Amino acid sequence: MIRHSHSKAIAAASVLSVSMMAALPTYAGTVTSDGADLVLQTRGGLKLGTADKKYSVQLGGRIQYDYNQAENDSLSPGTEDDFDVRRARLYVKGTIQDWSFKSQFNVDSGGAEDLYVRYNGFGKQAKVTLGKQKMPFGLEELTSSKDISMLERSALTEAYAIGRAEGLQVHGEQGNMTYAVAAYDIGNAADGTDDFGAAARVTFAPVKTDESVFHVGAAFKDIEDGKSVYALEAAAVFGALHGQVEFFDADNGTGNADTDGYYVQVGYVVTGEQRPYKGGVFKKIKPSGTNGAVEVVARYEDGEGDFGDIELGSNDATAWGLGVNWYVTNAVRLGLNYTDGERESDDVGGEEYRARLQIAF
Repeated sequence: MIRHSHSKAIAAASVLSVSMMAALPTYAGTVTSDGADLVLQTRGGLKLGTADKKYSVQLGGRIQYDYNQAENDSLSPGTEDDFDVRRARLYVKGTIQDWSFKSQFNVDSGGAEDLYVRYNGFGKQAKVTLGKQKMPFGLEELTSSKDISMLERSALTEAYAIGRAEGLQVHGEQGNMTYAVAAYDIGNAADGTDDFGAAARVTFAPVKTDESVFHVGAAFKDIEDGKSVYALEAAAVFGALHGQVEFFDADNGTGNADTDGYYVQVGYVVTGEQRPYKGGVFKKIKPSGTNGAVEVVARYEDGEGDFGDIELGSNDATAWGLGVNWYVTNAVRLGLNYTDGERESDDVGGEEYRARLQIAF
């Protein structure tokens, strides 16, 4: 009897619920497609695409808000002590069958960071990209600013890397090997005309498992007046431990002294996560627990580089730095760095404290 009454009550409630829903006015519209089904993804940004992956559009961006205090012993060229927006970027990217595009703008300065079109019809083995993009030179430079372990790139990377430029690049990967070759506009000819440079990079990961990675690479860039730079790189991941090293050797042309330098960096994820590696570069650590992931990192650099972050300018110097990062979620990161260095020419020292709140999606 009890069971029978209970079943009747459930049936009556179900009929009443359906009747009430049918009586309510419908305010929402419908979304239809005359092609493949649509898929909306919210993990790592906002992406809308067709189920067959032939068409998609994605929105994303990052904000890095820093507190920076830097000074040197001689008070020349100066000191810094301020809050500042280090980067504020928004992007839209998408695919149209065999083609893709990306437009990324710096909201703070109003300039374009990336603005290119890419042909993907040859598959992963060969992609062709035309427009403003990162040129293939250097592991640390090609690792996104939101994914590097120290809050700022090394003085050697700042001095020798190409960064973004207008150009044409052919790049791809085959197994654990990646390659890229490019021609780009260096845009600094004395007569105001355009000059072009060339760059190339190749990497290979002879070890790549779920627990460990060993990576080696080489890069080259050639610019006007016989100037060129060679670079060698190596990196490894062993569980929660990761490290990388890069060496740069520059031929600065007739009448100019050649320069070189290197940096070594080691990090450890205290909470046990592994630093991701994909396509010849590192990615951001993703926390596996609700309390986030914690990473400690140390770096040493030596050579002719751009030591402006510690107020020593472009000089031959040495520096060491320590940092800690808390990856609160996949999108939010808090970081703190301390860097100390000294010029070789006059033993003038400089130091920097930097803290950052980062939101990237």
